[in-house]
Amino acid sequence: MKAVLFECFAETPKLATLPDPEPAPHGVVLKVGATGVCRSDWHGWMGHDPDIVLPHVPGHELAGTVVTTGKDVTRWKAGDRVTVPFVGGCGACPECHAGHQQVCHNQFQPGFTHWGSFAEFVGIHQADLNLVALPETMDFATAASLGCRFATSFRAIVDQGRTSAGEWVAVHGCGGVGLSAIMIANAIGANVVAVDISDEKLELARGLGAVATVNASETSDVAAAVIEMTKGGAHVSVDALGHPATCFNSIQNLRRRGRHVQIGLMLADHATPQVPMAKVIAHELEILGSHGMQAHRYGAMLDMVATGKLSPDRLIGETISLEQSIAALTSMDTFSSVGATVVTSF
Repeated sequence: MKAVLFECFAETPKLATLPDPEPAPHGVVLKVGATGVCRSDWHGWMGHDPDIVLPHVPGHELAGTVVTTGKDVTRWKAGDRVTVPFVGGCGACPECHAGHQQVCHNQFQPGFTHWGSFAEFVGIHQADLNLVALPETMDFATAASLGCRFATSFRAIVDQGRTSAGEWVAVHGCGGVGLSAIMIANAIGANVVAVDISDEKLELARGLGAVATVNASETSDVAAAVIEMTKGGAHVSVDALGHPATCFNSIQNLRRRGRHVQIGLMLADHATPQVPMAKVIAHELEILGSHGMQAHRYGAMLDMVATGKLSPDRLIGETISLEQSIAALTSMDTFSSVGATVVTSF
C-alpha cells in the first residue's frame, strides 16, 4: 500500500510503499476513504507521544470501507462504510465494562499505538466494540472529521461540560476542535464567545454561531474581556488549542462554580501549565479533561447531524492528496489553515 512514513521524529516523512495490513482476529482492515490532518498527528511526529514506535505511519481521524474482517468479528462485513473513535477500547477492562472506552486501560489509537490512516489501508482492533456505521448520506471527508475533533468536542460540551441552553461558553482556539465546539454549543442553545488570534478564524466562528469574539493578539487581558462580555464569566470554558496561555485564560474567565474542559493536548514543554488554583478553590471551579468519545455515544451526535442541527461538513477547510499531507502535517504548528484539512485522494 501507499503510505506516509517517518523513521525519525521531527524529520520530514516520506511517501512509501508498505505491506498491506492483515486483520487481527477481533479486527478489520479498512480501505481509507478520507483521513484528517490533526494537531495530535503533529505532536506524534514531533515525538511527544511515548506510545509511538519508529518507523511509523500517522493518522487517526478516518473513515472508510471494510475490506477484510478477522475470524472473531460478527457485526461487520466487507463493504460496510464506517468510522472509528480515535481512542478504541479493549472491551475487557473495568472502564470498558462501565462504558468508558475513551479511557480504556488497554486502549488502542490508530496513528499512535499502531500504524494509522495516512495510508491506503489501516487495521482497526476490537471492531465489534469500536466501529461506527456511517449514514449513507455522509461522505467520507465529513465522517473523517468526526473521530477526533468533532466527537471530542461533542463529549466536551455535552457530556463533560454539561452545557445547557442559555449558559455562556468560552472557546479558546478556533481550529478544527474549537470550531466544532462552537457549533455544538450553539446547537444546544448556549451563548458562545470565541477567542483566537486570527480575524479570519473568528469570522468563521461567528458564522458557526459565536455571538461574541475576542482577538487575543489585540487584547491585553483575554479573561477580563470574556468576563465583561458574559456579565460575570463563562459557565463552561474550553481550551481547544492546548497551550499554557489558553489553558490559563480558560480557567481564569470562569464565573463562580464554572467548568473548564481541557481538549487541546498539553505535551512536552506545555505539560505543566500555570493554574490559578486560588480561584479554583475559592470559586469552586471544576477542571475536566475530554479524551475522545465512545463509539456507543456516536448515535446522539449523528442524529443531530441527520436532523440538521449539526453540520460538520461546514468545518472542512481544504481537501488534499496523501502526498500533500506531508507538508500539511509538518507545518501544523503555524496554525495557518482555516477549518479541517482532510486527505481524500490516495
